[in-house]
Amino acid sequence: MGSNYAKRYSDEYTHDAVELVRSSGRTVTEVAQELGISPESLRAWVRKDNAARGAGPASRAGRSGEVADDRDEELKQPWKLTVEQAKTIEILKRATAFFAKESDR
Repeated sequence: MGSNYAKRYSDEYTHDAVELVRSSGRTVTEVAQELGISPESLRAWVRKDNAARGAGPASRAGRSGEVADDRDEELKQPWKLTVEQAKTIEILKRATAFFAKESDR
């Protein structure tokens, strides 16, 4: 079925392919198709490079801590908005109850 022959690529070629994935903003699959290599191979190279850089699974962005921090902040914004809206709703409920009592007098 599959070939027992594994293509060997130079370190320079693998490094350039990984950098192309990082700099282009395209998916690993797209870059692999363009280069004519297996997406699984390119994914493995990217993972290996991430591990060498210390940007493994702990980094959500997989690139740099700064990008991960930006993404974390984006995820926190809806939560902050929800908390703020809940406080506003509570204040409006109290004001409504206050004015309802005032109008009964």
